[in-house]
Amino acid sequence: MSWHPQYRSSKFRHVFGKPASKENCYDAVPITHSVHDNHFCAVNPHFIAVVTECAGGGAFLVIPLHQTGKLDPHYPKVCGHRGNVLDIKWNPFDDFEIASASEDATIKIWAIPKQLLSRNFTAYRKELAGHSRRVGLVEWHPTAANILFSAGYDYKVMVWNLDTKESVIASPVKTIDCHQDVILSMSFNTNGSLLATTCKDRKIRVLDARAGTVLQEASYKGHRANKVLFLGNLKKLLSTGTSRWNNRQIALWDQDNLSAPLTEEDLDGSSGVLFPFYDADTSMLYVVGKGDGNIRYYEVSADKPHLSYLTEYRSYHPQKGIGFMPKRGLDVSTCEIFRFYKLITTKSLIEPISMIVPRRSESYQEDIYPPTAGAQPSLTATEWLSGMDKGPVLVSLRPGSELLSPRSLPPERPLSNSLPPASPHLLDQTAVLAAADDRRPFSLPEEKAPRWTAGHRLEEKKAWLTNGFDIFECPPPKTENELLQMFYRQQEEIRRLRELVTQREVQAKQLELEIKNLRMSSEWS
Repeated sequence: MSWHPQYRSSKFRHVFGKPASKENCYDAVPITHSVHDNHFCAVNPHFIAVVTECAGGGAFLVIPLHQTGKLDPHYPKVCGHRGNVLDIKWNPFDDFEIASASEDATIKIWAIPKQLLSRNFTAYRKELAGHSRRVGLVEWHPTAANILFSAGYDYKVMVWNLDTKESVIASPVKTIDCHQDVILSMSFNTNGSLLATTCKDRKIRVLDARAGTVLQEASYKGHRANKVLFLGNLKKLLSTGTSRWNNRQIALWDQDNLSAPLTEEDLDGSSGVLFPFYDADTSMLYVVGKGDGNIRYYEVSADKPHLSYLTEYRSYHPQKGIGFMPKRGLDVSTCEIFRFYKLITTKSLIEPISMIVPRRSESYQEDIYPPTAGAQPSLTATEWLSGMDKGPVLVSLRPGSELLSPRSLPPERPLSNSLPPASPHLLDQTAVLAAADDRRPFSLPEEKAPRWTAGHRLEEKKAWLTNGFDIFECPPPKTENELLQMFYRQQEEIRRLRELVTQREVQAKQLELEIKNLRMSSEWS
């Protein structure tokens, strides 16, 4: 009987990495020479921030995403730290707010102006001064607004509530003091209730993010962990580190049992730190080595074998650090499922690398873009500190789509033949329909319209943001390929608007039927 290798059917088997052309890279960028094991780069749909070299303190650059090409040597910096900047992270719920951690033992929160910087920017919004030694890591809470975690070389993790009026916050709301050495990485689970850390003692710990208590601790000696990452809702952890023989290694763990890894895989004998990135929407894991030129990627599953190697993106240029674009900033018209921003110090270059699923169809691919976490918090800082946990607010990546799980909208009321009070949802639909025709609804006086109607119109205006940028203010296309992408995007927008008009017509007919039923019921009574 002949043996056949097991065949895996996967829509991501042929994912490939596509580097940006020279004119779409960021050239002449003075990237930091720090040896700290961090990304040194943070990206959102509006800006790319990168830690830079600066005399007499620490600084980083904030470059508009569309401003590609050669950077001005006198480009203004965001500076104000007295020591080197070690980590930067954009607020996931505010594309114009960024946190920076420094060797001067402080964290600063910056509100980046919407207009281009004309000179060095030094006006920080808040300063967090609780650590006694340099701060190596900062992480924003994934679902709660204004909650920031920081880890310093004083072996402490501090939880900060930024929802205060003070410009200098001297004491955190919680200090987690359970580590015996320097903290190397932090990662949250999906709803932010658990925090995983790795320490210089090479142990992995799973903590209650709010209380700071240790729930699990790895005592396995065969894998010395360096970086750790929660794998979405799989209830698993992924760590990178070294084996007993100093081979670079990745290991998969059950988050409820860290006695031994579920699986281990040796990669090579290099010495650079491995940075893991996980995309919960596609269940794909990307492993990027510091000092390497390649990016390995795997598919993760809940069943054995948990890690399935796909392939790797190869390059001759080693990366100093790397940033990645949030899902809402991807170009769905090209089937892009992930995008890296690679820092190449040897060429003073930032090179975008797109991970693309090859598809012939030019329409929106629903199967590779499931609902993903959006830019709206599901909790306030006070709610989270009081003990509430909620998953992220989901959005669709379809161009022009709205929130799938908004918090502020009241529930819809079903149509009925009785005489109930008119539902706010129906009132708002009529108001929007009339506004589309530039007329005021005859049956809805302005003083009787619900108060949240204006807020809902603001949400509809936000729907103009297609893939993270305003379709009315996007830069003009530079190449034929960009022109084609813009054309396809406009075709998709026209199709979406036609669908919207059809939906509005159906809703208008429903309203007419309901009014007719109400009149008939009033005549019978």
